[in-house]
Amino acid sequence: MRSLPFALFSPRLWLLPLLVFAVGAPLWLHVWEPGLFVWINQLCLPVPAPVWTGLSLLGNGWGILAVTAPLLLYAPRLMWAWVCAAPFATLFARLGKGYLVSPRPAAEIDNAQMRIVGEVLHSVSMPSGHTTTAFAVAGSIFFALTPAQRKRHGWLWLLAAGTGLSRIAVGAHWPGDVAVGISLGLLAGLLGNVLLALVPARCFAAQHWSLRLLALAVLGAVYFLLTEELDFAENLPLQRLLAGVALLSVLAFAMRSAKALKAS
Repeated sequence: MRSLPFALFSPRLWLLPLLVFAVGAPLWLHVWEPGLFVWINQLCLPVPAPVWTGLSLLGNGWGILAVTAPLLLYAPRLMWAWVCAAPFATLFARLGKGYLVSPRPAAEIDNAQMRIVGEVLHSVSMPSGHTTTAFAVAGSIFFALTPAQRKRHGWLWLLAAGTGLSRIAVGAHWPGDVAVGISLGLLAGLLGNVLLALVPARCFAAQHWSLRLLALAVLGAVYFLLTEELDFAENLPLQRLLAGVALLSVLAFAMRSAKALKAS
C-alpha cells in the first residue's frame, strides 16, 4: 500500500469536475435546445458515420479493454488505473439514468432534421454513459502519470472529447448529457486514482493472479468484439481489428507471465 499521490491533494484538481458541471449548466438546463443539438449534429455531417461510431466504441467497456490491452505488457499500473475508475463511472451513469426522466433528442426533435446512426433511442438520456466512461478512462490514466509524462499525453483528452462529440453526431445525446458525462467522468478518474494508490505494487507484476484476471477479461472482450455488434453495425470491421490487437497482447502477456513465474 502506498501514500496518495501529492497531486490528488490539490483542491484545484478536485474542483475541476465541479467547474465543468457549473460551466456546462446552460447545456444541461437545455437553455439553447433544440437548436444547439441540431446545429452540432448537422455540423458533424461531413465526417463519415464510421468515424463517429468508432469514437463511440471508446466509451464501451469491451472496446476499452481491447484498446488498452497493450498496457498489460507496457504499463500495467495504467491498466489498473482505469479499472479502478470504471466502477465509479458505471455507478454515476446508472444512478443518473435510473432516477432522471430524460428523453433523448429523437423523442423531441423531428428525426428528419437530424442524423441518427444505429438504433433510434428515445429515453434515459442523462448522462451520456459513453462520455462518462471515456473521460473516466482518460482521466484516470492521465492523473496516474507523472507531471512530465502528462505533457506528452494530452491526446487522451482529445480522444475522450471525440467520444463525447460522437454521441451528439450519431443523434444519441444532448450536449448537456455530454457535459454532465465529462464532469462525472473526471470525478470517476480522480476517485479511481485514490483507489489505485491502495493497490499493492505486487499487483502490477506479470505473474500476479490479479493481472492475469485482467488478461482473462481482455479475452472476454475479444469474444464479444468478434460475436456481437457493439452499438453500431459500422463498427464491425473496427471490432475485428481491436480483437486482433487484444488477442496478440494477451498472448504476449501470457508468455511474459509464464517466464516470470518460472524465474521466481
